[in-house]
Amino acid sequence: MSTVNPNERTPRIPSAADVSNSIKQSGTAAVAAANAAYLRGKHAFDELGMNWPIVIWIAIVHVLAVIAPFFFSWPALITCIILAFVTGSLGVCMGYHRLLTHQSFQTYRPIRWLLAFLGGLSGEGSALTWVAQHRKHHAHSDEDGDPHSPRDGRWWCHLLWFMPDFGKKWHKELLNRYAPDMVKDKVMVVIHHLFLPSHFILAGVLFLMGYFGPTSWGLGSAWGGWSMVFWGLGVRMVYVLHITWFVNSATHLWGYRNYETSDNSRNLWWVGILAWGEGWHNNHHAYQRVASQGHHWWEIDFTYWCILLMEKLGLAWDVIRLRDVRKAAM
Repeated sequence: MSTVNPNERTPRIPSAADVSNSIKQSGTAAVAAANAAYLRGKHAFDELGMNWPIVIWIAIVHVLAVIAPFFFSWPALITCIILAFVTGSLGVCMGYHRLLTHQSFQTYRPIRWLLAFLGGLSGEGSALTWVAQHRKHHAHSDEDGDPHSPRDGRWWCHLLWFMPDFGKKWHKELLNRYAPDMVKDKVMVVIHHLFLPSHFILAGVLFLMGYFGPTSWGLGSAWGGWSMVFWGLGVRMVYVLHITWFVNSATHLWGYRNYETSDNSRNLWWVGILAWGEGWHNNHHAYQRVASQGHHWWEIDFTYWCILLMEKLGLAWDVIRLRDVRKAAM
């Protein structure tokens, strides 16, 4: 895949229309054009405009979280914590990342689909898009073409990188180039299209749980229903979104390194704990396919413990361990 080096550009600076058209209409060339926009980071919005559906989606989620303290209830908080683990650790960290992106272990196809669905409920986009973007990140980590490198700005790598309007043709080319195995799975494609509807369904289920819940728990009313929605959807999604986004931003800025890698990846203890093991990022970049991301006893990895539990129950196999990879390299 070709990339664009800012130092090799011609004197003529492309107009916003030039860049937008090349990304949205030029098929394979869209990847190179998008890379140029990534390199410009903060200027991407001027050249491409906002992807308003995504911007509005993220804004609504944060508004729900801001309202949530006025609708506090203990059942809603407990629901928030449980759903954060289910959608964040099991859905994103285990499903999207270690299983679908890196194939760190194998499992039954229905479980693959279930984990992909749970990952979608995190609000981070469908499995197809997430996997493609993350594989691209590893292919160009902290180099030209990395979708979210701190070298293009700290706010850019944390959450702005997915907000420009790169267009449908660029998105299609991204999937075909970096996630062709996912595109061939028709169930994954269906789950991709269920991304937004699934959140409305979950919101309805949460509201009904609060509306018909026991009054002794502070539920059993419309107030109780909204309490479940604001906490189980809003607060929970804001937490999962930002703690996993910190893996893209904070763990490429601060922390220690166990391995010398070609990128700026770091191990950051608080992201490691709060993101269910994903914060030991330098370990991961050194051994991308290894299922465990904590390589020392103090590097706690909740997600890996869940994978080991699945292995014990016969639900996971071919789990790639660090010792196996090191032996193969010797």
